[in-house]
Amino acid sequence: MGAISIQQMADRVAQLLEERLRIRGTGLAEKLNRGGRRLPRKVRTAATELARAAHMSQNPKLLLQLDEARIAEAYDTCLRYLAPLGGAARRRGLALSVAAQVAFGLILVAGVAALVLKLRGHW
Repeated sequence: MGAISIQQMADRVAQLLEERLRIRGTGLAEKLNRGGRRLPRKVRTAATELARAAHMSQNPKLLLQLDEARIAEAYDTCLRYLAPLGGAARRRGLALSVAAQVAFGLILVAGVAALVLKLRGHW
């Protein structure tokens, strides 16, 4: 993993921070300073680690000290949280969730009603 790919990862996370949370700034470190408290702790830690790695990757000697697996894991953590879900997909998911809750409620009420009828001898 080279300095360019680490910088691209940091830029992608910074872009997602701006799109998803509307945090302005020039780089990932500045965006984390401005609005990092709006992120969950795990994601904030991963983004901070990615910003530190992007800064260290500018120096060739420090680049050799970076753990590529930890950087990739931090990047994946950030992407899993920040990857935007489209508006249509979000509405469809909400509608399916509500429909599932209503169906479960109806099944539960029908089951209780059948049990009450059975116990009273009407069925």
